[in-house]
Amino acid sequence: MKREEARKKEDRTPSAGVRLNKYLADAGICSRRDADKLIEEGVVRIDGEIPEVGRRVLPGDVVTCRGEVVGKRTQTVVLAYYKPVGVTCSERDAHAERLVTKEIDYPVRVTYAGRLDRDSEGLLLLSNDGDLIEAMMRGSNAHEKEYVVKVGKELRPEDLKRMEEGIYLKDLDQTTRPCKTEILGKNTFRITLTQGLNRQIRRMCKACGYEVKSLKRVRVLNITLGKLLPGEYREVKGEELRELLRSCGR
Repeated sequence: MKREEARKKEDRTPSAGVRLNKYLADAGICSRRDADKLIEEGVVRIDGEIPEVGRRVLPGDVVTCRGEVVGKRTQTVVLAYYKPVGVTCSERDAHAERLVTKEIDYPVRVTYAGRLDRDSEGLLLLSNDGDLIEAMMRGSNAHEKEYVVKVGKELRPEDLKRMEEGIYLKDLDQTTRPCKTEILGKNTFRITLTQGLNRQIRRMCKACGYEVKSLKRVRVLNITLGKLLPGEYREVKGEELRELLRSCGR
């Protein structure tokens, strides 16, 4: 035991092993950013001890998260899931009746890339690849997300023009990026965003005097909702997966 501890001490150089947040991301626990939060919360252990942020994982180290052993993933898994209204995008929420991580019965542990609020529905991508999740969520990558929105009154073209040009959201003190819109019906439109501010579409609609009645995400990058029904999911494979990986610089 002492020899093993001495070996680890010798090997724990700045370049030895892999950073703990990357280890957790590679295992599909969450993105690197969220991994740092888990480490700070003290729910991650290395050989039973609480590590500091920035700690590196060496061969032979046993990493656990909330008491469960964390192992490295063998291959990238991506699921396209139709999140129904009423399902909350959270790993743990004592107030949520339905959690997305409890809704999907899949043999490999996956987590979601970006959120849909509880009152919204549609396409949610999940993966066991934390770096891929990070790349999909990173705002600077300006990845497209497409939605179909129904509001409570007849649409005015000039309001959609305002949305396209960018709207100042007072409560966030931020102006939205330019986007694309298309009127689909008297009170229904399509909107394509390249950012993901908190409840962005609902806030944009409110700024133009509309109340959102329904909001469905139908596309993320090249992945579409297709024929999925609420609560259903499918594996993203083949050229569809390869195109997604290429779009994320993988």
